[in-house]
Amino acid sequence: MLHNVDLIFTLAGGMTAALVLGFITQKLRMSPLVGYLLAGILVGPYSPGFVADAETASQCAEIGIILLMFGVGLHFHLKDLIAVQKTVLPGATVQILASTLFGMLVFHAFGWSWTSGIVFGMAISVASTVVLTRVLSDNNALHTKTGHVALGWLVVEDLFTILLLVLLPVAFSETGQTENIWSILGITLLKLAVLVIFTLVAGQKLIPLLLAYVARTGTRDLFTLAVLVLALGVAVAAAEFFGASMALGAFLGGMVVGQSEFSARAAAEALPMRDAFAVLFFVSVGMLVDPAALITSWPLMLATLVIVLVGKPLAAFLVVRLLGKPLRMGLSVAAALAQIGEFSFILAGMGISFGVLPQEASSAIIIAAIISITLNPLLYRQVDRLAHWLESRGIGRASLRDFSLPEQDEATQRVIVIGYGPIGKLLSRFLLDNSFDVVVVEMNIDTVHAVSARGGKIVYGDATQRDVLLHAGAEQAEALLITASAAPAEDIIAIARSINPRMRIVVHTTFMRVAESLRRHGASAVFSGEREVAIAMSEYIMREFGATDEQIDRERRRIREELAPLYATPDVPDSAPPPPSA
Repeated sequence: MLHNVDLIFTLAGGMTAALVLGFITQKLRMSPLVGYLLAGILVGPYSPGFVADAETASQCAEIGIILLMFGVGLHFHLKDLIAVQKTVLPGATVQILASTLFGMLVFHAFGWSWTSGIVFGMAISVASTVVLTRVLSDNNALHTKTGHVALGWLVVEDLFTILLLVLLPVAFSETGQTENIWSILGITLLKLAVLVIFTLVAGQKLIPLLLAYVARTGTRDLFTLAVLVLALGVAVAAAEFFGASMALGAFLGGMVVGQSEFSARAAAEALPMRDAFAVLFFVSVGMLVDPAALITSWPLMLATLVIVLVGKPLAAFLVVRLLGKPLRMGLSVAAALAQIGEFSFILAGMGISFGVLPQEASSAIIIAAIISITLNPLLYRQVDRLAHWLESRGIGRASLRDFSLPEQDEATQRVIVIGYGPIGKLLSRFLLDNSFDVVVVEMNIDTVHAVSARGGKIVYGDATQRDVLLHAGAEQAEALLITASAAPAEDIIAIARSINPRMRIVVHTTFMRVAESLRRHGASAVFSGEREVAIAMSEYIMREFGATDEQIDRERRRIREELAPLYATPDVPDSAPPPPSA
């Protein structure tokens, strides 16, 4: 061939193997992550047959990490990070110190120097960004208080890793001096501070302004492209100009977009490639596995695995409990952190390059990463069962003070209104006057700005996107009102029902003939503009020709009874709640 096709072959081979093995492991009731890791071994350099390009796979994996962290940042507001700082700052610090101490003691027993043990312990103290966010997301814990603590913990570990990547070359180079270490540490901290301030302050004004300008063009692909450019651009700028990791830069950029009205649409439309590229991260990890290393270095690998699966999570659990947090939170955070990943490889590789770590350290970390990543989803699923077992024996039983009230008042009922035209506006006003918790979903950016300025709850995005409805709180909503007659009601109903089968869905449509079809697709009630206009015109003409109020009421009831089957509430499960009421 006249051109290089390594990228195409790597994507095709890696994703095909990941699809097949991920499907098989899913059918075997295992996490698909196991299949993705096995796919990496299959297409790696140590297995016969097709060999994917490791460098290409690694760069694609980095794109996946960037998009994933940008997506996490979209739903992780600064107030969430500030709210958990008293837990994550001391917690992550103590856990890192404990892991480092374990590494020093265990690997000194293998004949390594204390310095080697420190570096190795630091390398295995940091968890994988991709694995943690994926496990939390798969268990619907990403946007819970526990998820916020785990993600905040990850941010602290990320900052710690950045400092290590800067300081290790200085500490172990031949010309390294103590004065240089302190000066470089100061410069690095200053750069990180500037990055955070610039992204969260200046970016908060510039980025939404840019997205608003693009959104007004009405071109969907331009908006998608704009968000992708922001995700990759902020990540690259963070690495090139501030010495930070691309993952941290992408996370901060996502937080900025997440504080604007564009967060829901960005998550739904602009990150369609994140899952595919995130899969390549696991494939690239699997490609590093050399099965022959298991024969020669298994004691070291076993010791590494014990620290990762037992020592590190135990330290995290104890810190969380000592800080007065609930038992379930301690178990969840510990389980989520019981793995290692991308930064561990980088730190170990740097230690080997400076002669601080022996070559077998890399193999031990890779095997430990493979096994811990494989087991991590399985461990996390056992948290509730273990917590229940402990609480049934009086250990860590929760008290009332362990629970924080949700932002939504228990006395109110959430109603999602799709569209803020004349009907949506009147309905929203009526519902608010009757103490409902109203969230509007709207695609007109100017309307979103106007409602937000008045303090209303409004989400900018397409209601046919699952992420948009989730962002609007569909999981807890009592009712969803589709007020825009031109909206793709059948698509919205299908997605809303998959999120919350118990929710009442009321639809406004122009034509009576589509009412029955919408009910078959899951609408609780359908109101047609044709019917309402017919009733209103009939009342008017009867009144003009001298009909009494009693005659008009009787005729109105007759018309409504004839059309009642189109508007009756369909059968719902016995567990369904009663219709919303004020």
